[in-house]
Amino acid sequence: MTHVALTIAGSETTGGAGAQTDLKTFHQLGTFGTAALTCIVSFDPSNDWAHRFVPVEPQVITDQIEATTAVHDIDTVKIGMLGTPATIDAVAASVAERSFTHVVLDPVLICKGQEPGAALDTDNALKSQILPLATFVTPNHFEALSLSGMESIESVADLTEAARRIHETYDVIVLAKGGVVLEGEDAVDVFHDGEQTVELRSPKIGQERVSGAGCTLAAAVTAELAQGATPLEAARVAKDVVTSSIEHRQGGHAPFEAVYQGAYRA
Repeated sequence: MTHVALTIAGSETTGGAGAQTDLKTFHQLGTFGTAALTCIVSFDPSNDWAHRFVPVEPQVITDQIEATTAVHDIDTVKIGMLGTPATIDAVAASVAERSFTHVVLDPVLICKGQEPGAALDTDNALKSQILPLATFVTPNHFEALSLSGMESIESVADLTEAARRIHETYDVIVLAKGGVVLEGEDAVDVFHDGEQTVELRSPKIGQERVSGAGCTLAAAVTAELAQGATPLEAARVAKDVVTSSIEHRQGGHAPFEAVYQGAYRA
């Protein structure tokens, strides 16, 4: 019987991020993927590829989680983009009702389709309602700043300190992503679980961010945890998967490229 994981995330219809990317990543790593959609995101090619954002009704989100957990024995869930306080309420209630062993949170703090006030409300709700349920978080540079309370993250040492602070504040395992933001030839992510701190490095592949890289990393962690990997083992595989997915990225007519997980081989 194949291990099953659930992603609670938005739909990004072009296939480069969100639930579409999560499911492809699960599949590539041999984990059966299920999805509960929280919102529908579509780029607007007539408006500089801005995000058009439509939330899914909270009851529909609740129903999706109910259905997939009734059909499958699921102990590992990934939470991605939520987008509104009402969505966060529904997801927090559904997750809290269930005894998931692993709750991997990709803490998407800002939805690009929202007004600043609504985004702040969403960020605060995420921190107060979802983070306490998480066991493993994968913040990017901006999210690590916000969650750690630090004024700047300019170096790997700063990123390590941010990971330590996030762990202490929220009692979660942290994989903080330096990506292409920090200076140097390597893309460095920092794993910290309260007992050990490990730098995961790979040479940078260009200087531009690739759509879906963060989704891929968190989804790969989720897939590996579902199969019984330790958190550090899962982080190492996830780093390799996201590196491969960036190396083999998919182009198109948009001004950005997207990850492709299908070339990864263990």
